[in-house]
Amino acid sequence: MISYRTGNIIIDDSEAIVNTVNCVGVMGKGLALQFKKAFLDNFKQYKSACDRKEVKIGKMFVTEQGDMFNRKIIINFPTKDHWKGKSKYEYIESGLDDLAIKIQEYGIKSIAIPPLGAGLGGLEWSTVKSMIIDKLGSIQDVSINIYEPLGSPDAKDIVINTKVPNMTKGRALLLKLLGIYSSKGYECTKLEAQKLAYFLQEAGVDLKLKYEAHNFGPYADNLNHVLSHIDGHFISGFGDRVAKSRISIINNSLDAAEEYLSNHPESDEAICKVEKLIRGYETPLSMEVLSTVHWVVKHEGYSPNDFDSIKLFIYQWNDHKASIKEKYLKKALSRLESNCWVS
Repeated sequence: MISYRTGNIIIDDSEAIVNTVNCVGVMGKGLALQFKKAFLDNFKQYKSACDRKEVKIGKMFVTEQGDMFNRKIIINFPTKDHWKGKSKYEYIESGLDDLAIKIQEYGIKSIAIPPLGAGLGGLEWSTVKSMIIDKLGSIQDVSINIYEPLGSPDAKDIVINTKVPNMTKGRALLLKLLGIYSSKGYECTKLEAQKLAYFLQEAGVDLKLKYEAHNFGPYADNLNHVLSHIDGHFISGFGDRVAKSRISIINNSLDAAEEYLSNHPESDEAICKVEKLIRGYETPLSMEVLSTVHWVVKHEGYSPNDFDSIKLFIYQWNDHKASIKEKYLKKALSRLESNCWVS
């Protein structure tokens, strides 16, 4: 029997749940990241299998979670070869053939299936839906819940069962800066978190973040891994990297960060330097402009005395950057100079 649902598939009470994956061991965003947070052991087994080249298109990778009284079967369904690529209908078709076999093989009586390849994979849901019905609709005595696309669940509703991470100097400093930013009533998204960490690293704190020029200014992909790792433990609201984030500090995490940093008084200078710089710039666009101008001077080699060249570089960055008013660029450069961030 087939039924249709929307919402958070992670909390579906079916015996088996299908997770969409690639074949290179990365659960970096979207539904796969939600599964990684909820079923860490499944991720570890999947990653090891990918390292052994055992996860392939058209073949389900199955793990069993829980115990005999609370068993949950996770069926990892490869919808793309590499996380950078797109899904293909033939991947879904061959995968559904194997999924039908696995349902029989494991004696599954109820299963929840997401919109395979129709999210980040880029496939048309109407086509995928027809394929699922065609391939699985004739299976007898199995309850099939098909989840239709509705976007990501709210970050606060994402299930997190990962181990509480240790507090480190870098995490403590980032938490303190996020706390300062949020304490003034400003919403903190992924964009602002990226810029706060950027300035913290530029202030001399080695966060080991690999920044590069990106759509909205300096961007470090590995910061996403840091934020995802502490999400649900020290912060909330980071989510699955698809839906908009609203990052806030959890419970006593800020106190724990302050206690940790009490043994590292040398870090106060960097925090104060960043806090002074961003004062009055606590919006996504302002943080983007400030960090972008800094990047152009410090990492592209432009002189702060050559504003026209700085402006031209930024306007050629992309169409979005070209729409930033000149006066905002001038104000950002002036702020950076007056606070001794560029010279």
